[in-house]
Amino acid sequence: MGVTQRVVVISDIQYPYHDKRALKNVINFIGDYQPDRVIQIGDFLDLPSPSRWSQGTIEEYKQVVKSHAKGFIREFSRPLRSVYDLDTEFLIGNHDERAMVYLSQKAPALAEYAEMFHPAKLLDFDSFGFKVIPPFTKIGPDTVVIHGHEIKGLSQIAGTTAYNHAAKAGANVIMGHTHRLGIRRHTSQYIGGKAIRRWGFEVGNLMDVRKAGYLGAGGVANWQQGFGLLYVGKYDVSPHAIDIFTDGSFVVEGERYGALKRASDGKFKAAA
Repeated sequence: MGVTQRVVVISDIQYPYHDKRALKNVINFIGDYQPDRVIQIGDFLDLPSPSRWSQGTIEEYKQVVKSHAKGFIREFSRPLRSVYDLDTEFLIGNHDERAMVYLSQKAPALAEYAEMFHPAKLLDFDSFGFKVIPPFTKIGPDTVVIHGHEIKGLSQIAGTTAYNHAAKAGANVIMGHTHRLGIRRHTSQYIGGKAIRRWGFEVGNLMDVRKAGYLGAGGVANWQQGFGLLYVGKYDVSPHAIDIFTDGSFVVEGERYGALKRASDGKFKAAA
């Protein structure tokens, strides 16, 4: 019987626009499940003030980068490390690099200091033993991870953006960026020939969509909360999309994690 690694892949926490309950439940699950590897594939921070969407508005002048970095450490890094001490890796997403890009574009005389605003420094990755990995890091046979902004082109259909990227890359692609949760597969084969299967996997998000005020009044987001679970073997990778439901709970291998407790009358119990 071959050894199979279990890998948890999460994306798009976008602190401080995260879903606190869902994030806490995922961290507790990681502590219980003890996967072989955890990969956060980008946009763990939002960094709204130095974003291009804030330029020319009062938001651009808010000094919140430091407080948001401290908040992420408080709500993700420390809780995770209190329950899990194995390999934890990060990809840098387009939101995570906003402070560096802003400094380079808006204050070019200080651009040589842009690396001081690298997320690994802002969030003190060294202290937590977190590692930054580059896009297209191979995590199993014919399978790579990206954030998703590295290749142009987006689809509104969950899994399709990742699949399109997989077709270009010639490898199975796991990504975030779209905030959608889905897997799309395609097999190429002529009769009598060897089948070649390619798949793309978008691993959802851990955001609270109600905090996404930038969508505008009445804005609709085709986003799905969730994360990815991979079984990585010697010859293949098996992807599984884990839906996070409206109460913040989810089911993995037949067990429900993070369910709200209800009394006999069906109403939610008050927190202890």
